[in-house]
Amino acid sequence: MRRHILLTIAFRGSAYHGFQVQSNAKTVAQTLQDALEKLLGVREEIKGCSRTDSGVHAVAYSVSFFTDANIPCIKLPLALNAHLPADIRVCSAREVPEEFHARYSAKSKTYLYRILNSPIESPFEAGLSWRINAPLDADAMQKAAAALVGQHDFASFMSAGSTIEQQGGSTVRTVTECAVTRHGDEIRILITADGYLYNMVRIIAGTLAEVGAGRLSATALPGIVAACDRSTAGPTAPAKGLFLYRVEYDAKALGDE
Repeated sequence: MRRHILLTIAFRGSAYHGFQVQSNAKTVAQTLQDALEKLLGVREEIKGCSRTDSGVHAVAYSVSFFTDANIPCIKLPLALNAHLPADIRVCSAREVPEEFHARYSAKSKTYLYRILNSPIESPFEAGLSWRINAPLDADAMQKAAAALVGQHDFASFMSAGSTIEQQGGSTVRTVTECAVTRHGDEIRILITADGYLYNMVRIIAGTLAEVGAGRLSATALPGIVAACDRSTAGPTAPAKGLFLYRVEYDAKALGDE
């Protein structure tokens, strides 16, 4: 009997050119498919919940695939991890309905952006955060971030050169959370939305960093949103500080009701 399996995986993206399979570069998807083929004897097609850029990480990334194998879901994580490199781990596995789609069934996705606000690089943070030497005002960043919550046209936070067609025909997205918190030398930006434009989170992070550094007013964000002009926002923050943090599905999509 053909089964539809949902995996939750975590990965450090430093060594990979994003998630999606590419013909001339090592990706997370290709590496996961290699492991599935070694375990199942068949190279299954997989569906990921999001495209990720080179160097982006994930705490809980969703991947689904169909299989005829009868390995119990409880045994799949350890079995797959035995064939995966240490920077990719399968955390859990479960069966989902046939119509489930890792990307299109998602209700929301949460991204985490990490800034190390310190004059000294940490040997434990290299490749996992954006280090900014000058002091940042996290309270001002939070004030600015609050203006992004709600349904807005986020064209100002879309990478230059992207087209509306590539973004599904609209640049309007609904952000339900945009929070900035400081934890010692670490500043965390947590964003939850129903969808994202290309480089949207990294541009938001770069813009909020400009606010934190005092180069941009905390009250400037509504005007930047209204402008619908990429040149009005801040720089695109480096990929290494970005993590796909959480993907949420409703119970019906998961087959729990």
